Amino acid sequence: MAAVLRWLLLVWVTDMGSGAPQQVCTSCPGVVRNSSEVARRCLLTSGAQISARCCLNDRDAIIGLDLGNCSLTHLDSTMMHLTGDIVVIDFSFNPLQDLPSEFFHGLKDLQYLALPPKLGCPGGNDSWETVDVNSTIRICQDQKSLCNTTSGWVLLCPENSDCTSDGPGFTECICSGGFHGYKCQREGTFPMLLFFGSLGLVTISLSILLWCTQRRKVKSQ
Repeated sequence: MAAVLRWLLLVWVTDMGSGAPQQVCTSCPGVVRNSSEVARRCLLTSGAQISARCCLNDRDAIIGLDLGNCSLTHLDSTMMHLTGDIVVIDFSFNPLQDLPSEFFHGLKDLQYLALPPKLGCPGGNDSWETVDVNSTIRICQDQKSLCNTTSGWVLLCPENSDCTSDGPGFTECICSGGFHGYKCQREGTFPMLLFFGSLGLVTISLSILLWCTQRRKVKSQ
């Protein structure tokens, strides 16, 4: 029951911040620069459209972010809500001091990243097929999965699970078909009926409790 309550709280917090990803689109004045890779890929993507400094797909998810030449010295919290839909990011021509690796956790589809030349590619060069650098820009292109390499640190997955990429320099273990639970040790399908039945019961109980609490407050006034 405690685990279900924690899950409900997480869902509530996530819903409250669901508008956060769009805030990054207006964090820098202007719109996507015509010369940027974001503009080029947005033009080639069916159903995509420009919104301020972002390229959005037909589900309004950010697939491209152009914050080039925005005088950024660091990445603030509004930029930490990007989802795995994003394919191209441009941070070039900014006085960025560092690049937190956790910013890229979960960005599995990221294929093009433009940076100031003094900053390294997240996850190191082994996480990218191509790394090009000159005096003005560094380009990290075509993300690789560390699961398929022998260099560097690779996550050792338990039995009945498979290693998969979770962003540049990150990996995670996913349970193989027919297994679930801690370290994928439970065989069979996940008990969906029991889980959602318990979840529904907890939700109804909380709703009744909140309703009763509000009624008492109204009567006491």
